[in-house]
Amino acid sequence: MCGITGYIHLSNKAPDLKEHLETATQSIKSRGPDNQATFLHQSVGLGHTRLSIIDTSERANQPMTDRSGRYTLIFNGEIYNYRELAKKLEVDFNSTSDTEVLLYLLIKENKACLPKLNGFFAFAFYDSKEESLLLARDRMGIKPLHYYQNEEFLAFGSEMKALLQYPILRKIDHSSLYWYLRLTYLPADMSMIAGVKKLKPGHFIHIAKSEVEINSYWDFENPSIFNGHYSDAKDQTVKLLEQSVQRRMIADVPLGSFLSGGTDSSAVVAMASKFDKDLHTFSIGYRDHDFFDETNFAELVATKFNTNHTTFSLTNDDLLNSLNGVLAYIDEPFADSSAIPTFILSQHVSKHIKVALSGDGADELFGGYYKHLAFQRSGENTLPNHLIKWLAPLLKSLPSSRSSKSGNLARRAAKYAQLMQMKSSDKYWHLASFNPSAEEMMIDPPDNAIINSFIDQYRLSDDKYDLNDFLDLDIKIVLPGDMLTKVDLMSMANSLEVRVPFLDKDLVAFARSLPPQYKVDKNRRKTVLQDAFEHILPKELHHRSKKGFEVPMLSWMRNELNTSINEVVFDQEFLESQGIFNPSQVMGLKEKLFSQNPGDVHSTLWTIYVFQKWYKKWMS
Repeated sequence: MCGITGYIHLSNKAPDLKEHLETATQSIKSRGPDNQATFLHQSVGLGHTRLSIIDTSERANQPMTDRSGRYTLIFNGEIYNYRELAKKLEVDFNSTSDTEVLLYLLIKENKACLPKLNGFFAFAFYDSKEESLLLARDRMGIKPLHYYQNEEFLAFGSEMKALLQYPILRKIDHSSLYWYLRLTYLPADMSMIAGVKKLKPGHFIHIAKSEVEINSYWDFENPSIFNGHYSDAKDQTVKLLEQSVQRRMIADVPLGSFLSGGTDSSAVVAMASKFDKDLHTFSIGYRDHDFFDETNFAELVATKFNTNHTTFSLTNDDLLNSLNGVLAYIDEPFADSSAIPTFILSQHVSKHIKVALSGDGADELFGGYYKHLAFQRSGENTLPNHLIKWLAPLLKSLPSSRSSKSGNLARRAAKYAQLMQMKSSDKYWHLASFNPSAEEMMIDPPDNAIINSFIDQYRLSDDKYDLNDFLDLDIKIVLPGDMLTKVDLMSMANSLEVRVPFLDKDLVAFARSLPPQYKVDKNRRKTVLQDAFEHILPKELHHRSKKGFEVPMLSWMRNELNTSINEVVFDQEFLESQGIFNPSQVMGLKEKLFSQNPGDVHSTLWTIYVFQKWYKKWMS
């Protein structure tokens, strides 16, 4: 795991970017504290920061240039099948790194090799003779790659903070702001800065003779339908996860695993313990929030698989004290509050190991969220559904909030009642949105045509829209925009590499081939995954409800964070001079915050709070 940045001139009028390259490289040093270096050749500059994982010697440092001096590579990620690929290259390698294998594979095949790579990556490959540059990102979007292009140059970087070291115009993209306010993160290729984009998963950029080509090397195809028995599906799930975990055990540094106590991370640990008899596992517990503390389940798993287990027990103060670290590191608005415990876990774990396995991706592949259950059941012609429709006006009037059990139940019931009135193709965005009236917060919201043009990219006809289509949208939108962004940013802030076995290309293809009823059945979610590991994991884990962790944001905003919220969000003079948010709408949130029916107001406030913190740091 590393950080990359660089540029290529697109005209002879391009500014000198050498000094910008140096500051851009240093800005992402936490991604690669072990070595930082740059490469310059005519119109191209490349920068790399290295977190040494495979072959920790200097021979594997980057930028890496081949023996001829013609080709140079900077690479962030890991290629898990690099040993198999190396056997076919007939090269006398100078190192034992996957970087050198990728370099010579690119020399031989260029972008044609991209579908062969099993791993996670973002890289830049330069041919000095042709003066061409190839940028590419892995098919699931596990590793990020931002880029900016104008008529004079194209710059890129693993993080926005690297791009902001180059001379680019800093202007808010209002369409991106709308989606950020609605979803709490930026989906697809969007960026908060106009002109900056994220390279989409499974895509590459090729630049030669000032011509820029952006294209895909992999996309979602309709999967072949699994025709085996349910028992076969269970067996194949275990087999593919075991193979995926084994691939991800390759490292020349200490490796361990996150262990929350849920099925996903526990399944990963069960498989990893087969290949490491001294596996280190790590959990965080919540002393002040017993309802969310799942460390007892994590310890059951650790005991069963005889892992070297460590639990970090957190207090409310620990969570609060980490806020500044989280907000200081993010270089683009990102308001998924679960980034806070992810940051703390990564911070603690990085003191023990350099590489951690995680269970991320299983929910999106196998249907693990309540929204998946809600979607699946909303189309059923059942008595409970008719009753909820009839009670919809009452449900809408009940006090709702994510911060209490009864309030959260009322919130879910009201949202479900709305869901049943919708066409299948509209249900996804209803369930994905935290703040569906985002445009009301903005002075200059995008018009409906712009909003719908984004939605239409993912729209399917109603008669073909089932749970698997819903899950595909989560894989395309939620995974790269929210979940993987969170893990990458919070782990890299602490120089920790996190690997995600559930997103192995073979396991993803298999999960997508399974029929919907294997994933969500009646009141159960991730059915096939739960059943596949029923006799492998401790019995206490099977069929237990998913808790996750809700940061006590409503309580914080009413108490510990109230002064800061008033200064950052409810500063009417600043709101009016800034000209982005509708002051009357924002100020109206203050009354709702302290009402008996706050709903999701704390989510809206946190989204604005994070934006304003970012704005004052990066846009002032």
